Amino acid sequence: MADAGDPDPEELPEPARSRVSPEAIEGFRERLTRGDDIVDPATWAGSVPEATGISPRVRIGRDKWFNLLWLLPIGFVLLITAVAVAKGLRDIPAVHSFMERYPGTIDVPDAEERAGFPAWVGWQHFFNLFMMTFIIRSGVQIMTDHPRLYWTRHSTPGRDWFRFQKPVPEDPLWTAKQDSVSLPGQIGLPGIRHSIGLARWWHLGINTLWLLNGLIFFVLIFATGRWQRLVPTSWEVFPNAVSVLIQYFSLEWPTENSWAAYNSLQLLAYFLTVFVAAPLALVTGLGMSPALSTRFKRISSVLNIQVARSLHFLVMTWFLLFIVIHVTLVVTTELLRNLNHMYAARNDASWVGFWVFAASMVVVIVGWVAATPLTFRRPRLVQRVGYALIGPAQRLFEHIDSKPGQYTEEDISPYFWHNGKYPESDEYKALFNNNFADYRLRISGLVDNPVDLDMGQLRALPHHEQITQHFCIQGWSGIAKWGGVSMRTIMDVVKPRPEAKWVVFYSFAEGPDRGIYYDAHPIEQMSYHLTMLAYDMNDAALSFGHGAPLRLRNEVQLGFKLVKWIQAIEFVEDFSEVGGGYGGYNEDHEFFGYRQSI
Repeated sequence: MADAGDPDPEELPEPARSRVSPEAIEGFRERLTRGDDIVDPATWAGSVPEATGISPRVRIGRDKWFNLLWLLPIGFVLLITAVAVAKGLRDIPAVHSFMERYPGTIDVPDAEERAGFPAWVGWQHFFNLFMMTFIIRSGVQIMTDHPRLYWTRHSTPGRDWFRFQKPVPEDPLWTAKQDSVSLPGQIGLPGIRHSIGLARWWHLGINTLWLLNGLIFFVLIFATGRWQRLVPTSWEVFPNAVSVLIQYFSLEWPTENSWAAYNSLQLLAYFLTVFVAAPLALVTGLGMSPALSTRFKRISSVLNIQVARSLHFLVMTWFLLFIVIHVTLVVTTELLRNLNHMYAARNDASWVGFWVFAASMVVVIVGWVAATPLTFRRPRLVQRVGYALIGPAQRLFEHIDSKPGQYTEEDISPYFWHNGKYPESDEYKALFNNNFADYRLRISGLVDNPVDLDMGQLRALPHHEQITQHFCIQGWSGIAKWGGVSMRTIMDVVKPRPEAKWVVFYSFAEGPDRGIYYDAHPIEQMSYHLTMLAYDMNDAALSFGHGAPLRLRNEVQLGFKLVKWIQAIEFVEDFSEVGGGYGGYNEDHEFFGYRQSI
């Protein structure tokens, strides 16, 4: 898998003497840029151009793709057909008898005593609606960064089952960032291309509040006994649901009495949404965590990141369909009474619930419209609030030391995406053209033994090898075999001082907004078994596109933190004085978090 012109280990020259100095490391810091504390869409991510996606497609068979826009006319024809069939069924005596026996709503003892909706249900309903708008918008924004879904842990072009992007070009250095697409500003959040850092803060942060709201809901429904309104307790729910379905499609809708009990079709829909879809959203979200996936091998062998991502998307689709159908039925079946049930805790046709609903929708609309400009003007606030909400969980997961042995050579991905802005400096080009004969890895900072290692010296250190899965923040993944030197060995060589708490990796490559790329990692993660400096990939010298001559592997972190084209390493007490002070290039410029292991 090496590119043409990559160095052959046997061709490397003899090591040169060390030339590390404090001034050399200081020179790297001077080449960093701080980033702005405001988002200008015109210059965002190095003026990344808009790239319109295509209409969603589903792969049928091996090579055929079905345009989902065809579902609109097909769905309309099927709906008309279903109405005609349902009307015809009602004229059949056996079906008429069936519907008399199963009218749609099961009589439950004491239903009248438990009738009605307490005020807390209305508040929970509003909070759920309000937060779901941000969760869905930011979730769709996250998907645009890798607009493809897979059913295997590999992200091989052409093997995706769903995409809203064109086929991957033949360009061998096509990057995942180039593959991202744009969304209209008021659909995605924040609504500009490759803004996944800010979208994740919205998504993960609001999800934390949504889960808290859900936990309160679960406690209250079981404490008050109202779980019986949402949980089927008889097998008769299924024939009754069929009866209700025929009634809806025949346009002779059932008489609603949701104040006392839901009809069986409603009951099944609410049960699936509350007790299946919501927990599945949490489980599949956790299934995309690199720290958890590499730690809990048996679970991740089934629920790997791509399966989890695909299921997460299907859960979102369920929620969207549920919302559309739910709102349609609320509007078309006694609107005022339904709004009074949900928003005023009363069972009449007054206008009280409507006005409460109208006020709540003003709040939702204001939140929807304000979210994007707020994010542009105060991205650091979004970053800080998002981390305050999700940070405790991230800190918990990142202290899980991944263990080797989950993958074999048979698991290696047939395609491993390239990513990042490639190095373009004359310095790097000269090193590459000379097979990195003059390359020196400078390691300094708070260490007792600063060193300056060439490739010969690095390859002379104890060899470390592992087969691991790569997790990109954009959503793609891949498995590769890495060869190199363990960071444990590097620390044995340089002997970090007790005050060294962070390790900063500097790249030859620049970021999109200029200034060299860098990232900081907690020093405790450098002692993890799977943290290494890789100079080989799949038994060949590391290729240009994948980070030659040296790249970091820290298997509990996402890919943007695994610096490629490494030229120097610095041990520091705190990263606040490095670059913009947020822990890395993407953290400084695109508002990622220096802890992103979840």
